[in-house]
Amino acid sequence: MAGWDNQKFAMPMFNSWVPEWLRPWLYVLFALLFQLSGGIYFGNLQQMMGATSLMREDLQMVAMFGVVGVNMPFPFLFRFKLRFTNRQLLINAALVIAACNVLCLYVTWLPALCVLSYVAGFFKLCGTFECFSNIRLWISPKEDFGVFLPTMYIIILAAMPASGWAAQYLTATLGSWQMVHWLMTAAMLTVVLLVYTLTHPWRFMRPLPLVSLDWLGCGLWSAVMLEVIWLFTYGEYYNWSDSATWSAVLACTPVTLALAINRMRRIRHPYIAPSVWHRPLLLPILGMFFVAELMNATPHALQNTLTGGILHWGYTTTQQFYAFELAGYALGAAFTIFWHRPLRLGYTHLLTVGFLCLLAYQVLMYFYVSPSLNMERLCLPTFLRTFGYAIFFSALTICLKNFYEFPIFFMALTVSGFIRNGVAESLCSGLYSYSLHRQIADTLSRGLHPDFQGVLQVSVKEVWGAVCIIGTVLLLLLLLFSLLRSRLLTPHEKPVYP
Repeated sequence: MAGWDNQKFAMPMFNSWVPEWLRPWLYVLFALLFQLSGGIYFGNLQQMMGATSLMREDLQMVAMFGVVGVNMPFPFLFRFKLRFTNRQLLINAALVIAACNVLCLYVTWLPALCVLSYVAGFFKLCGTFECFSNIRLWISPKEDFGVFLPTMYIIILAAMPASGWAAQYLTATLGSWQMVHWLMTAAMLTVVLLVYTLTHPWRFMRPLPLVSLDWLGCGLWSAVMLEVIWLFTYGEYYNWSDSATWSAVLACTPVTLALAINRMRRIRHPYIAPSVWHRPLLLPILGMFFVAELMNATPHALQNTLTGGILHWGYTTTQQFYAFELAGYALGAAFTIFWHRPLRLGYTHLLTVGFLCLLAYQVLMYFYVSPSLNMERLCLPTFLRTFGYAIFFSALTICLKNFYEFPIFFMALTVSGFIRNGVAESLCSGLYSYSLHRQIADTLSRGLHPDFQGVLQVSVKEVWGAVCIIGTVLLLLLLLFSLLRSRLLTPHEKPVYP
């Protein structure tokens, strides 16, 4: 591996007649298409509810299966790369995603939809990793992960709102939620055609067999994540612990977690090595990922209630914010690179800047809750939220890379994904939704407003005010921690800038 890591940038898998300047850009395009793909798409949930007779919670759970699927391949990625050629990995990933997109159009059985979404997410990451792993030296010739990771996240984070926007736009203009599935199927088949035409089989070493892969461990950790997500996705529907079904899943979750931990400790090559959990600053990093998700979950639970329930804005209005989301994600990742390279400053202060942006969004939205809100006033809060989230996402991943050596870094990515890939989002959205319903009931009982729209406005403002208070307390703790430890998240054996 050392020889492979130290090689100069080249893409020998391409046929000789393909221009060298075009080769890395093709892989950037492939990575973007992989990131836009999925099993089902969040922008289509409302239309799919009518077409499939499934509840919103069901479709949200199917979508979260895809999110979990994206998180789970990390410990296997280099084993796949050492076994298969680049050509095989890209073609197979694209074909599997295309097949899942087509099958999701005709399958209405909920468990089958969940499996298809998980598989599509799994191969989505496999294809994305294969693209970026081959152009990492093109992005950063010195293999500086402080440059490479934020650059990669410009595409990954920007694809999240772009996927939802594309789904909604195609549904609105073409009149069918199925069109985005056919479009992504065509995109994946285009990837297959281009890879098949422009590349040839090439290996940098003899293939290694796929042995000692802990597939059962992967399944157990996936089940733990999905059980936690299920609890908060269906919590309101089953009225939480009043339901025997919800209580049964709650009782099964610690059992599944115990089985996963027991297997991790007892086998020689576990899915996640025990040493991953022994690093002293892992919990602070996971805590910061949770804080970022806590502050980033308010648009789904509170802003959508404001724009839909109070302002009555439709698709043609809300779609205009996607440009500001894309700009925030891209500029946030670019700002991380600027902070790391020209300024050469530490990540503690960078995380503070990111959190200030996330908190500024909450404070601005608290004062903007009004039935007379002008649409243009939401542009700045939207940009600040995505700008701060991109900083948090990029900086914390770089910190993980600084703390973990190569063999277990990808396991650490999976562990961090337990927080950022679905679990924290579902938990925070469920808590916000529960708090909002409780606040609405309390406001109604006090008779503060004669109409429901006024009740909803007061309730949303109350919950957003609580989020602002919590965010302010967390910011003060982060500032205090920064003062006490100026080299936060800096490994002793590899110091970074103060």
